[in-house]
Amino acid sequence: MKKIEKIAEGKNFAAVNAGSWNEIQDYELPMGPNVLKGKVFVGPEIGLTGSELSFQTLVPGQDSGFLHTHKTHEEIYIILRGKGEYQVDGQIFPVCEGSVVRVSPEGKRALKNNGTENLTMLCIQYKANSFTDADNPMADGNILQELLKW
Repeated sequence: MKKIEKIAEGKNFAAVNAGSWNEIQDYELPMGPNVLKGKVFVGPEIGLTGSELSFQTLVPGQDSGFLHTHKTHEEIYIILRGKGEYQVDGQIFPVCEGSVVRVSPEGKRALKNNGTENLTMLCIQYKANSFTDADNPMADGNILQELLKW
């Protein structure tokens, strides 16, 4: 089974490498009595405190295995490679490299690879309705007057 490689860490950061898109399919995620192949959560490895992050690769013909919802987490799915179909609340629509899908906690969701190549996606989940106007990225960021060191 593939493992995440720690690259660096410090007081204010952590960096890991999950591998190339071709290697995501080598991860195994225990889920009760079953093992979900091709999925890895990265959040615990880098110490995320406000969201979760996972990668998943579905081989041709594979689907996510089940519909699911969340109690409080909204999710963003970003298709990095391949093509497939996404299902939310019974509505099915095509997705491909570059597609971005947001699903509310209550949305019944699943993903299927209906292509001929692997479908790799990034999923970001976070508490729904947690951002306020003060969280606008343009208002939250600070540009520092320090030289870059390369």
